[in-house]
Amino acid sequence: MNVASGTLPSVAGVAYLMILLLLVPFGAHRLRLIWLRLRRPERPAAARWRGELPRVTVQLPVYNEANVVARLLDAACKLDYPRDRLEIQLLDDSTDETPRIAAARIALWRRRGVEIRHLRRARRDGFKAGALAEGARRASGEFLLVLDADFLPPPDLIRRLLPPFSDPEVGAVQAAWDHLNREESWLTRAQALFLDAHFAVEHEARYRSGLFFNFNGSAGMWRRRCLEGAGGWRADTLTEDLDLSYRAQLAGWRFVYLDEVRVPGELPRRLRALELQQERWAQGGIQTAVRLLPAVWRAGLRLPVKLEATAHLLGHAVHPLTLLLGITLCLLGYFGRAADSLPWWIHLLALGMATVPFILFYGLAARLRGRSLGASIREILEAMTLGLGLGIPLTGAVVRGLAGVATPFHRTPKNGPHPQRFYGAVRNPAPALLRGLLGLFLAGAAANLALSGLLSAVPFTGLFAIGYLAASRETVRDPRFG
Repeated sequence: MNVASGTLPSVAGVAYLMILLLLVPFGAHRLRLIWLRLRRPERPAAARWRGELPRVTVQLPVYNEANVVARLLDAACKLDYPRDRLEIQLLDDSTDETPRIAAARIALWRRRGVEIRHLRRARRDGFKAGALAEGARRASGEFLLVLDADFLPPPDLIRRLLPPFSDPEVGAVQAAWDHLNREESWLTRAQALFLDAHFAVEHEARYRSGLFFNFNGSAGMWRRRCLEGAGGWRADTLTEDLDLSYRAQLAGWRFVYLDEVRVPGELPRRLRALELQQERWAQGGIQTAVRLLPAVWRAGLRLPVKLEATAHLLGHAVHPLTLLLGITLCLLGYFGRAADSLPWWIHLLALGMATVPFILFYGLAARLRGRSLGASIREILEAMTLGLGLGIPLTGAVVRGLAGVATPFHRTPKNGPHPQRFYGAVRNPAPALLRGLLGLFLAGAAANLALSGLLSAVPFTGLFAIGYLAASRETVRDPRFG
């Protein structure tokens, strides 16, 4: 018996079944979050701030944001809060024309009585974490509101985030993210649904259940005493926000999530910009898991808290497994008899395991955000396609996180409403090339299965092919491709 007809197909079949089993906990975790979100009662928050209004520092970390810095400054300076108790910091590490644009806008708002400081560092040590740490050392506020460059805070944001801090045990309050350009393309709609599920389902479920959840790097406010007590901002992971969140909660601080408070931000318009963002989040999440999960399990926490923290911090491990599943599907598709040796119900069960938790999870998010049935179905399909298409670059990010590879903090390029300058994402052609090749091979595998009459394996294989090819199409459509 030769390799093509014997050993390799058998190995592919066994690997296929093993990977499916390894993916079961990820689907089960999504179903558990749905259950927690629907069954747990809302947790009450303080109705209003009691006593004299505290001093608040608004921190705006930017790096080469010529397209959005003026809009950001205008929105921050229009926050509805007493001027004598509001300080705004522009933490500007830029090397382009951003400082010049910002300086003109800052001068305008200073003339109008806003206390705003333009802080520049000689070196970009620690990237965003370093800028926030420097700002915190020089801040005068008891509370620190962080807003990324692409966010547009509503005027009442501080007043709405402040009441939960009436409880002295609350260390941070996170608002939900909304979206300025949701309907721009299928790519932005899919991203919006990912984020809606993260906030409306994951954050809300964890918050209601007394589990750990994270500050998301923007649109949230910190109690300064909590931030300093937890060790402050550190730059040894790519997700400084996740790292600090877990350190603060391990130190005994409680976080509050306010889903009804929503701050719109700009979604990446190009696939490579999105990949850059998601790679940073995936690698940083694994780095945080490696660093902090031992402390989580040593801490005197409830077992559900430890289990959910583990599932949360290791969630990006799903990407290598999904990629491996796609490769085994490709092999099974080209060795038709190996696919035929598996019962038909295995293929349909695999399709159900991969899609039903996903559909329910993101379907609930769409419903909670008021999407119509038709829009929900479309966006779920788009999100499934995008999730598969990101598999190769995110697998690389997970591997780098596990291997301890030091990677610079690459910020996500932003366009703003009227782009003045093009900021290209850092390019790595290898993932795009591999994705295109795998998509073509999977399409061929699906066709081979159909021609062989093995129809039960076609939907799952075709789903993967669509994901990889759709992402490849986005790469090629980029006018700056290559």
